Amino acid sequence: MTMKESLSDAQEAQAQKLAQAIAQASYDDILDMARTLVATDNASLFGDTEFTVRALSHRIVAKAYRQQLDSKKTATKEPA
Repeated sequence: MTMKESLSDAQEAQAQKLAQAIAQASYDDILDMARTLVATDNASLFGDTEFTVRALSHRIVAKAYRQQLDSKKTATKEPA
């Protein structure tokens, strides 16, 4: 079973919207990752390059969580 099969239509619509928001928020990081990989030869693919790509992927995940959390925020009442 794929994840899509277990989502309702409303959840799938939310997932599509969230995926677009994550992609937009992460575009620069994904481009940096691609540039890093293209500029690297096989002999130096690991080590510094690996850590750079890993750091970029962690930034992408952080942005994904931020997008999800921001979409779930609700207005709070002022203290009485």
